[in-house]
Amino acid sequence: MSHTLSQQLQEDPQLIEGKKLILDALKKHQKSITGIRPAKSKFKADYESTIKRLEEIRAGGLIYPYLGSGFGKGPFVELEDGSVKYDFICGIGVYQFGHANPDIVEASIDGAIQDTLIQGHVQQNRNSLELSEQILGLANQGQHMFDHCFLTSSGVMAAENALKLTFNKNQPANRILAFKRCFAGRTIAFSHINDKAMTRAGLPDAFPVDHVPFFDPEDPEESTQRTLEAIKTKVEEYPDKHAGMIFELVQGEGGFYPGESNYFRKVMEFCKSKGIAVLVDEIQTFSRLKTPFAYQYFGLPDLIDMVWIGKASQVCATLFKSDWKPPAGLLGQTYTSATSTIEGAKQILKALSEKPFFGDSGKIERLSKFTQEKLAQFEAETGLINGPFGLGSMICFTPYNGDGVKVGSFLKRLFENGVIALSAGSNPTKCRFLLPYPVIEEDDIEAVLNIVFSTLKELA
Repeated sequence: MSHTLSQQLQEDPQLIEGKKLILDALKKHQKSITGIRPAKSKFKADYESTIKRLEEIRAGGLIYPYLGSGFGKGPFVELEDGSVKYDFICGIGVYQFGHANPDIVEASIDGAIQDTLIQGHVQQNRNSLELSEQILGLANQGQHMFDHCFLTSSGVMAAENALKLTFNKNQPANRILAFKRCFAGRTIAFSHINDKAMTRAGLPDAFPVDHVPFFDPEDPEESTQRTLEAIKTKVEEYPDKHAGMIFELVQGEGGFYPGESNYFRKVMEFCKSKGIAVLVDEIQTFSRLKTPFAYQYFGLPDLIDMVWIGKASQVCATLFKSDWKPPAGLLGQTYTSATSTIEGAKQILKALSEKPFFGDSGKIERLSKFTQEKLAQFEAETGLINGPFGLGSMICFTPYNGDGVKVGSFLKRLFENGVIALSAGSNPTKCRFLLPYPVIEEDDIEAVLNIVFSTLKELA
């Protein structure tokens, strides 16, 4: 017999039947989506005025004239103008399991009937513990690494918590090392860590950040030495002042540049020898390579002190070892995340743990190989692009020799033609995809790339 009223509610036949009716209705209406479709002309004027009003209220323009209707199916999303588009950027990585995923909708209903809309620092339900244990389970696959998981509602806050732990333990060190082209969020602290001047325009200094060159696959040995020499120079210039170094193992916003195992190992070992914490940003890489975490892919678990995740995980988290455990009061927040989001995240972590996504023969590698082969074939036949580049479900290519203005125009036309992608990097600027691999197959990729190729030819 159920021992709590909550369990009795969850087992109530009316609730079970109600969820079934909701999911049946969702799936029935999703049958009407069979592919992309253009906007309906009768909605055009209202849609444009609504977009304009939203931009006015936000005090800034949108990347695309995108206003979702709240409905979709897998890789397809419906907009308020009646159009349906392929979403191959997943809201910059958040909607990896697609739009209106029935399993996640069902999990979200389980969260919606719980007593709190949002869980927080003082009041958390059992599902926060269950999600934390799921995340640690994936992180500790093959080798126990992390003892603690601190949940938070945003990726940059998970990163901020890692910074707090780092500065607190390594005080009075007050400097951070980071790679050129890195991007890690938009708080005041991370606006300075980003190698992107526009994100810190007019902001006061938070703490000093030293940027060093990243790995160059065209010259691996020399680029490794360049990085090490740059770090050594900064460490000698500011002895005992560097608290930590932030690693994006595959640079996301910077242009989908992956590093290499030996490179990372040498840089991390030097940091460890100097007492500099090794901090890994997996906001964009989590669950997108053939291992759940990028540090597992590169074989680096023995060298990492902290890692943080977000985007695909829905609820964000900072993972750390027991020797980095914070003093009371250092970490805390009013909001952890919405209860429905926590339940949805549990469903996502369950799927990541149980379904054949990872490994050499997993779905990520299969779809990645298929996509890259199609792009390489198009490059060879037309010369209209360079690439492909990236790793796993993080794939990009360079059109127009990386001219930022032309790439931007191409992406807007691609959006009009039914495919959502984004740019990454500068000099060169690339077109990037984050494949929603749980909800697509090769025929979806072929359909998307046909639109991409026809758009490139159209603009050529």
